[in-house]
Amino acid sequence: MSDVVRNRFTFSDFRLDSGEVLPSVTLSYVTRGGLAPDGRNAVLVTHGYTSGPAMIEPGVGSSEGAWSTLVGPGAPIDTDRYFVVCSNMLGSSYGSTNAASIDPRTGKPYGSRFPRITVRDIVSAQMRLLEHLRVKHLRAVVGPSYGGFQAFQWAVTYPDFMDGVAPVVTSPLPPQSDRIEGLLKWFAPDPNWNGGDYYETGGVKETLTRLRIDTLTRYGLRDSLAETHADPDAELRRIAASWADVFDANSLFILGHAMAAYDVTREYNRIRVPVLFVLSRTDALFPPSLAPVVMDGLRKAGVDATYFEIDSDHGHLASGADAAKWAPALRAFMAKLEARNR
Repeated sequence: MSDVVRNRFTFSDFRLDSGEVLPSVTLSYVTRGGLAPDGRNAVLVTHGYTSGPAMIEPGVGSSEGAWSTLVGPGAPIDTDRYFVVCSNMLGSSYGSTNAASIDPRTGKPYGSRFPRITVRDIVSAQMRLLEHLRVKHLRAVVGPSYGGFQAFQWAVTYPDFMDGVAPVVTSPLPPQSDRIEGLLKWFAPDPNWNGGDYYETGGVKETLTRLRIDTLTRYGLRDSLAETHADPDAELRRIAASWADVFDANSLFILGHAMAAYDVTREYNRIRVPVLFVLSRTDALFPPSLAPVVMDGLRKAGVDATYFEIDSDHGHLASGADAAKWAPALRAFMAKLEARNR
Protein backbone atom coordinates (compact mmCIF):
# COMPACT_ATOMS: atom_id res chain seq x y z
CA MET A 1 0.00 0.00 0.00
CA SER A 2 1.36 3.42 -0.96
CA ASP A 3 1.78 6.06 1.74
CA VAL A 4 1.62 8.88 -0.81
CA VAL A 5 -0.89 11.65 -0.09
CA ARG A 6 -1.48 14.39 -2.68
CA ASN A 7 -3.21 17.57 -1.58
CA ARG A 8 -3.50 21.33 -1.99
CA PHE A 9 -3.44 24.18 0.48
CA THR A 10 -4.85 27.64 -0.22
CA PHE A 11 -4.27 30.80 1.80
CA SER A 12 -4.99 34.49 1.31
CA ASP A 13 -3.17 37.81 1.13
CA PHE A 14 0.43 36.66 0.73
CA ARG A 15 2.77 39.63 0.85
CA LEU A 16 5.82 39.23 -1.38
CA ASP A 17 9.30 40.67 -0.92
CA SER A 18 8.36 43.29 -3.51
CA GLY A 19 5.51 44.50 -1.31
CA GLU A 20 2.90 43.26 -3.76
CA VAL A 21 0.18 41.05 -2.31
CA LEU A 22 -1.13 37.91 -3.99
CA PRO A 23 -4.81 37.78 -2.99
CA SER A 24 -4.87 33.98 -3.07
CA VAL A 25 -2.12 31.35 -3.16
CA THR A 26 -2.53 27.62 -3.69
CA LEU A 27 0.34 25.18 -3.15
CA SER A 28 0.02 21.59 -4.30
CA TYR A 29 2.06 19.10 -2.32
CA VAL A 30 2.82 15.45 -1.68
CA THR A 31 3.43 13.89 1.74
CA ARG A 32 4.72 10.51 2.80
CA GLY A 33 4.97 9.03 6.28
CA GLY A 34 3.29 10.33 9.42
CA LEU A 35 3.80 13.44 11.53
CA ALA A 36 4.85 12.79 15.12
CA PRO A 37 2.64 14.22 17.90
CA ASP A 38 5.26 16.87 18.66
CA GLY A 39 5.43 17.92 14.99
CA ARG A 40 9.21 17.67 14.89
CA ASN A 41 9.97 14.66 12.65
CA ALA A 42 9.38 16.33 9.27
CA VAL A 43 11.72 16.52 6.30
CA LEU A 44 11.10 19.01 3.50
CA VAL A 45 12.22 17.80 0.05
CA THR A 46 12.47 20.68 -2.41
CA HIS A 47 12.17 20.04 -6.15
CA GLY A 48 14.02 21.41 -9.17
CA TYR A 49 13.35 24.15 -11.72
CA THR A 50 11.12 22.07 -13.99
CA SER A 51 10.03 19.14 -11.82
CA GLY A 52 7.47 18.88 -9.06
CA PRO A 53 6.38 17.14 -5.88
CA ALA A 54 5.92 13.78 -7.65
CA MET A 55 9.70 13.37 -7.43
CA ILE A 56 9.27 11.65 -4.04
CA GLU A 57 6.56 9.26 -5.24
CA PRO A 58 7.53 5.61 -5.82
CA GLY A 59 8.30 4.88 -9.46
CA VAL A 60 7.76 8.45 -10.67
CA GLY A 61 10.54 10.19 -12.58
CA SER A 62 11.36 13.87 -12.64
CA SER A 63 13.83 16.09 -14.44
CA GLU A 64 16.34 15.19 -11.73
CA GLY A 65 15.48 11.52 -11.99
CA ALA A 66 13.37 9.51 -9.57
CA TRP A 67 14.10 10.13 -5.89
CA SER A 68 11.94 7.24 -4.73
CA THR A 69 15.03 5.24 -3.75
CA LEU A 70 16.11 8.12 -1.49
CA VAL A 71 12.67 8.63 0.10
CA GLY A 72 10.66 5.71 1.42
CA PRO A 73 10.55 2.96 4.06
CA GLY A 74 14.12 2.19 5.11
CA ALA A 75 15.55 4.74 2.64
CA PRO A 76 18.00 7.48 3.70
CA ILE A 77 14.97 9.74 4.16
CA ASP A 78 13.05 7.03 5.94
CA THR A 79 9.27 7.40 5.79
CA ASP A 80 8.96 4.94 8.67
CA ARG A 81 10.62 7.63 10.79
CA TYR A 82 9.98 10.91 9.02
CA PHE A 83 6.99 12.86 7.74
CA VAL A 84 8.21 13.91 4.29
CA VAL A 85 6.72 16.94 2.54
CA CYS A 86 7.42 17.98 -1.05
CA SER A 87 5.68 21.22 -2.00
CA ASN A 88 5.29 22.45 -5.55
CA MET A 89 6.95 25.86 -5.69
CA LEU A 90 4.91 29.03 -5.91
CA GLY A 91 5.09 29.99 -9.60
CA SER A 92 5.68 26.41 -10.78
CA SER A 93 3.37 24.27 -12.89
CA TYR A 94 2.11 21.27 -10.96
CA GLY A 95 -0.90 22.72 -9.22
CA SER A 96 0.50 25.78 -7.44
CA THR A 97 -0.43 29.38 -8.21
CA ASN A 98 1.38 30.56 -11.34
CA ALA A 99 0.87 32.70 -14.45
CA ALA A 100 -1.83 30.38 -15.81
CA SER A 101 -3.87 30.80 -12.61
CA ILE A 102 -6.88 33.09 -12.61
CA ASP A 103 -6.27 36.45 -11.00
CA PRO A 104 -9.37 36.88 -8.80
CA ARG A 105 -9.20 40.63 -9.38
CA THR A 106 -9.62 40.32 -13.16
CA GLY A 107 -11.12 36.89 -13.77
CA LYS A 108 -8.36 36.18 -16.33
CA PRO A 109 -5.02 34.36 -16.19
CA TYR A 110 -2.20 36.41 -14.69
CA GLY A 111 -0.01 35.79 -17.74
CA SER A 112 2.68 38.44 -18.09
CA ARG A 113 1.20 40.31 -15.10
CA PHE A 114 2.19 37.63 -12.59
CA PRO A 115 4.30 39.45 -9.96
CA ARG A 116 8.03 39.04 -9.59
CA ILE A 117 8.78 36.62 -6.78
CA THR A 118 12.01 35.65 -5.02
CA VAL A 119 13.38 32.36 -3.73
CA ARG A 120 12.68 33.79 -0.27
CA ASP A 121 9.00 34.19 -1.27
CA ILE A 122 8.98 30.54 -2.37
CA VAL A 123 10.27 29.28 0.99
CA SER A 124 8.02 31.68 2.92
CA ALA A 125 5.02 30.16 1.14
CA GLN A 126 6.33 26.70 2.06
CA MET A 127 6.51 27.81 5.68
CA ARG A 128 2.82 28.72 5.51
CA LEU A 129 2.13 25.20 4.26
CA LEU A 130 4.19 23.59 7.03
CA GLU A 131 2.36 25.65 9.65
CA HIS A 132 -0.93 24.45 8.16
CA LEU A 133 0.33 20.85 8.42
CA ARG A 134 1.27 21.48 12.08
CA VAL A 135 4.97 20.92 11.46
CA LYS A 136 6.85 22.53 14.34
CA HIS A 137 10.42 21.77 13.25
CA LEU A 138 12.22 20.14 10.33
CA ARG A 139 14.85 17.48 10.67
CA ALA A 140 16.25 18.59 7.30
CA VAL A 141 15.64 20.41 4.03
CA VAL A 142 16.99 18.38 1.10
CA GLY A 143 16.75 19.11 -2.61
CA PRO A 144 18.46 19.06 -6.01
CA SER A 145 19.24 21.94 -8.39
CA TYR A 146 16.65 24.70 -7.83
CA GLY A 147 15.64 22.65 -4.79
CA GLY A 148 19.18 23.24 -3.53
CA PHE A 149 18.62 26.99 -3.88
CA GLN A 150 15.61 26.54 -1.62
CA ALA A 151 17.58 24.46 0.89
CA PHE A 152 20.24 27.17 1.16
CA GLN A 153 17.51 29.84 1.38
CA TRP A 154 15.74 27.96 4.16
CA ALA A 155 19.00 27.88 6.13
CA VAL A 156 19.38 31.67 6.05
CA THR A 157 15.69 32.69 6.22
CA TYR A 158 14.59 30.27 8.97
CA PRO A 159 17.93 29.30 10.55
CA ASP A 160 16.40 27.76 13.68
CA PHE A 161 13.61 25.80 12.01
CA MET A 162 15.65 22.81 10.84
CA ASP A 163 18.49 20.59 12.07
CA GLY A 164 20.38 20.54 8.77
CA VAL A 165 20.24 21.16 5.02
CA ALA A 166 21.47 19.13 2.05
CA PRO A 167 21.68 21.16 -1.16
CA VAL A 168 22.45 18.82 -4.10
CA VAL A 169 23.77 19.53 -7.65
CA THR A 170 23.32 23.21 -6.95
CA SER A 171 25.00 26.39 -5.70
CA PRO A 172 24.49 29.20 -3.17
CA LEU A 173 24.21 31.59 -6.14
CA PRO A 174 22.73 31.17 -9.64
CA PRO A 175 24.54 30.08 -12.81
CA GLN A 176 26.34 32.90 -14.59
CA SER A 177 24.30 32.76 -17.79
CA ASP A 178 21.35 35.14 -18.32
CA ARG A 179 18.43 32.74 -18.00
CA ILE A 180 15.75 35.21 -19.15
CA GLU A 181 17.65 36.35 -22.24
CA GLY A 182 18.23 32.72 -23.17
CA LEU A 183 14.54 31.89 -22.77
CA LEU A 184 13.44 34.84 -24.87
CA LYS A 185 15.58 33.63 -27.76
CA TRP A 186 13.37 30.56 -27.83
CA PHE A 187 9.95 32.08 -27.18
CA ALA A 188 9.96 35.59 -28.64
CA PRO A 189 9.98 34.29 -32.26
CA ASP A 190 6.97 32.04 -31.58
CA PRO A 191 3.93 33.75 -33.21
CA ASN A 192 1.74 32.64 -30.29
CA TRP A 193 4.04 34.06 -27.58
CA ASN A 194 2.36 37.47 -27.25
CA GLY A 195 4.69 38.61 -24.48
CA GLY A 196 3.67 35.68 -22.27
CA ASP A 197 -0.08 36.15 -22.78
CA TYR A 198 -0.50 33.09 -24.97
CA TYR A 199 -3.42 31.42 -23.22
CA GLU A 200 -5.87 32.55 -25.90
CA THR A 201 -3.48 32.47 -28.86
CA GLY A 202 -2.86 28.74 -29.19
CA GLY A 203 -0.06 28.21 -26.69
CA VAL A 204 3.64 27.55 -27.21
CA LYS A 205 3.90 23.77 -26.77
CA GLU A 206 6.12 23.06 -29.79
CA THR A 207 8.66 25.70 -28.74
CA LEU A 208 8.53 24.41 -25.17
CA THR A 209 9.16 20.88 -26.43
CA ARG A 210 12.18 21.92 -28.49
CA LEU A 211 13.59 23.86 -25.53
CA ARG A 212 13.12 20.83 -23.30
CA ILE A 213 14.93 18.56 -25.75
CA ASP A 214 17.84 20.99 -25.77
CA THR A 215 17.90 21.27 -21.97
CA LEU A 216 17.73 17.53 -21.29
CA THR A 217 20.43 16.88 -23.87
CA ARG A 218 22.73 19.34 -22.09
CA TYR A 219 21.87 17.69 -18.76
CA GLY A 220 23.07 14.37 -20.15
CA LEU A 221 19.77 12.55 -20.64
CA ARG A 222 20.28 11.69 -24.30
CA ASP A 223 23.52 9.91 -23.45
CA SER A 224 21.77 8.05 -20.64
CA LEU A 225 18.90 7.02 -22.93
CA ALA A 226 21.37 5.73 -25.51
CA GLU A 227 22.30 3.02 -23.02
CA THR A 228 18.74 1.64 -22.91
CA HIS A 229 16.91 2.77 -26.09
CA ALA A 230 17.56 1.91 -29.74
CA ASP A 231 16.32 5.38 -30.76
CA PRO A 232 17.32 7.76 -27.94
CA ASP A 233 16.26 10.84 -29.94
CA ALA A 234 12.70 9.58 -30.34
CA GLU A 235 12.49 8.74 -26.63
CA LEU A 236 13.93 12.14 -25.73
CA ARG A 237 11.29 13.88 -27.82
CA ARG A 238 8.54 11.77 -26.24
CA ILE A 239 9.73 12.72 -22.75
CA ALA A 240 10.01 16.39 -23.70
CA ALA A 241 6.57 16.54 -25.34
CA SER A 242 4.97 14.81 -22.37
CA TRP A 243 6.52 17.41 -20.06
CA ALA A 244 5.39 20.27 -22.32
CA ASP A 245 1.81 19.01 -22.03
CA VAL A 246 1.72 19.92 -18.33
CA PHE A 247 4.39 22.58 -17.76
CA ASP A 248 3.52 26.25 -18.35
CA ALA A 249 6.22 28.20 -20.19
CA ASN A 250 5.67 31.27 -18.01
CA SER A 251 6.88 29.28 -15.00
CA LEU A 252 10.33 29.21 -16.61
CA PHE A 253 10.33 33.00 -16.58
CA ILE A 254 8.82 33.40 -13.09
CA LEU A 255 11.33 31.03 -11.53
CA GLY A 256 14.11 32.33 -13.80
CA HIS A 257 13.66 35.88 -12.50
CA ALA A 258 13.66 34.58 -8.91
CA MET A 259 16.83 32.62 -9.65
CA ALA A 260 18.57 35.70 -11.06
CA ALA A 261 18.01 37.57 -7.78
CA TYR A 262 19.06 34.65 -5.56
CA ASP A 263 22.40 34.78 -3.71
CA VAL A 264 22.98 33.57 -0.15
CA THR A 265 26.78 33.88 -0.19
CA ARG A 266 26.59 37.13 1.81
CA GLU A 267 24.43 35.44 4.44
CA TYR A 268 26.51 32.39 5.30
CA ASN A 269 26.86 33.72 8.84
CA ARG A 270 23.11 33.16 9.33
CA ILE A 271 23.47 29.40 8.79
CA ARG A 272 23.46 27.66 12.18
CA VAL A 273 23.05 24.03 11.14
CA PRO A 274 25.20 21.39 9.40
CA VAL A 275 25.29 21.45 5.60
CA LEU A 276 25.83 18.48 3.29
CA PHE A 277 26.85 19.94 -0.09
CA VAL A 278 26.66 17.44 -2.96
CA LEU A 279 27.83 17.89 -6.56
CA SER A 280 28.17 15.58 -9.56
CA ARG A 281 31.53 14.89 -11.20
CA THR A 282 30.13 15.46 -14.71
CA ASP A 283 27.61 18.25 -14.06
CA ALA A 284 28.25 21.10 -16.50
CA LEU A 285 25.65 23.37 -14.85
CA PHE A 286 27.07 23.18 -11.32
CA PRO A 287 30.55 21.65 -11.80
CA PRO A 288 32.72 20.31 -8.96
CA SER A 289 35.02 23.31 -9.43
CA LEU A 290 32.43 25.23 -7.37
CA ALA A 291 33.12 23.13 -4.29
CA PRO A 292 36.38 24.68 -2.99
CA VAL A 293 35.01 28.24 -3.01
CA VAL A 294 31.65 27.27 -1.51
CA MET A 295 33.16 25.06 1.18
CA ASP A 296 35.76 27.68 2.08
CA GLY A 297 33.07 30.34 2.41
CA LEU A 298 30.85 28.17 4.57
CA ARG A 299 33.68 27.09 6.87
CA LYS A 300 34.99 30.65 7.28
CA ALA A 301 31.48 31.55 8.46
CA GLY A 302 31.70 28.80 11.06
CA VAL A 303 29.32 26.43 9.29
CA ASP A 304 29.70 22.68 9.87
CA ALA A 305 29.90 21.80 6.16
CA THR A 306 30.59 18.45 4.48
CA TYR A 307 31.19 17.93 0.77
CA PHE A 308 30.37 14.83 -1.26
CA GLU A 309 30.94 14.31 -4.98
CA ILE A 310 28.81 11.83 -6.93
CA ASP A 311 31.04 9.79 -9.23
CA SER A 312 28.48 9.79 -12.02
CA ASP A 313 28.39 9.95 -15.81
CA HIS A 314 24.84 11.35 -15.65
CA GLY A 315 25.73 15.02 -15.33
CA HIS A 316 23.09 17.23 -13.73
CA LEU A 317 20.72 14.26 -13.46
CA ALA A 318 23.05 12.35 -11.14
CA SER A 319 21.09 12.91 -7.91
CA GLY A 320 18.31 10.64 -9.18
CA ALA A 321 19.97 8.62 -11.93
CA ASP A 322 22.82 7.58 -9.61
CA ALA A 323 20.99 7.91 -6.31
CA ALA A 324 22.69 4.81 -4.91
CA LYS A 325 26.10 6.44 -5.21
CA TRP A 326 25.32 9.23 -2.75
CA ALA A 327 22.59 7.56 -0.68
CA PRO A 328 25.14 6.44 1.98
CA ALA A 329 26.30 10.05 2.41
CA LEU A 330 22.70 11.22 2.83
CA ARG A 331 21.94 8.39 5.26
CA ALA A 332 25.03 9.27 7.35
CA PHE A 333 24.02 12.96 7.33
CA MET A 334 20.50 12.17 8.57
CA ALA A 335 21.98 9.97 11.33
CA LYS A 336 24.35 12.80 12.28
CA LEU A 337 21.42 15.21 12.60
CA GLU A 338 19.52 12.75 14.78
CA ALA A 339 22.53 12.19 17.04
CA ARG A 340 23.06 15.95 17.47
CA ASN A 341 19.43 16.66 18.30
CA ARG A 342 18.30 13.86 20.57
